[in-house]
Amino acid sequence: MESQSNFVPLTPDFDDRVLSSFAKQPVMKLVGAELVKVLPGEVEILLPFRHDLTQQHGFLHAGIITSIVDSACGYAALSLMPAGASVLTVEFKVNLLAPAKGERFLARGKVVKPGRTITVCSGEVISLSLEETKLVATMTATMMTLQGRPGVTEG
Repeated sequence: MESQSNFVPLTPDFDDRVLSSFAKQPVMKLVGAELVKVLPGEVEILLPFRHDLTQQHGFLHAGIITSIVDSACGYAALSLMPAGASVLTVEFKVNLLAPAKGERFLARGKVVKPGRTITVCSGEVISLSLEETKLVATMTATMMTLQGRPGVTEG
């Protein structure tokens, strides 16, 4: 995926809205993920390796990989949504391409096609270590814009 954003956000404070929403997400705090890049239609999340997040072979668990790339895609979509909007994942497909081993994991979400109600995103997770950089997962995701829904707050 390219790293240059070609989208124009609907609000000038898109990055603050994404940062604020990310800060409210307990699961990202639980796993130790950090939001490291916010552009219109593109978000990156960095996760350091932790043994307590692995599966039986010592690789980062597929559920953790999926969680960080789902969040990256969701926040990429949110960055292009109007003020007061919220985002929810409608569906996704993940391809696990290689064992998730490394010192850090970078999840990148990018909007492919924004829409008024539905936004399509692509995502990838790259393992980073001194020895190598390797693509470990890809995602295709559909995100939904929510506005004026009782019980669902902005972000």
